[in-house]
Amino acid sequence: MSKPLPAVDFLKIPESGEPYLEGHKCGGCGAVYLGVRAVCSKCGARGKIAPVKLSNQGNLYVYSIVCRSFPGIQVPYVSAIVDLEGGGTVKGNLIGVDPDPAKIKMGMPVRVVYKDALGRKDKEGNSYLSYFFEPR
Repeated sequence: MSKPLPAVDFLKIPESGEPYLEGHKCGGCGAVYLGVRAVCSKCGARGKIAPVKLSNQGNLYVYSIVCRSFPGIQVPYVSAIVDLEGGGTVKGNLIGVDPDPAKIKMGMPVRVVYKDALGRKDKEGNSYLSYFFEPR
């Protein structure tokens, strides 16, 4: 059985060790981004951006409870934006909590967890690994 494929480019699955999210950090000002870039949009530095392993800990910045989606996507679910410790802001789904505003607190501590991407597979039958947030 083959290992799962990453659902997004910034999810890294090493041969050994745990999966992680990869950001890019500016050596000039310390800004952290998802995705590769040549120039820092915060300070304008060129050639000072290097890959960095992002933290699996963070805090909920904002969320939305999604009640309508594409066919085959179970609703409601919680779409969230999380500020990771050490830098980086990531969007993903918040799991392990009821989609009820009374049970979700802004700033609540969360952790990144890696799980099967809701049963999705490519046309060759390979599964995908994705990341989610859950309360900690």
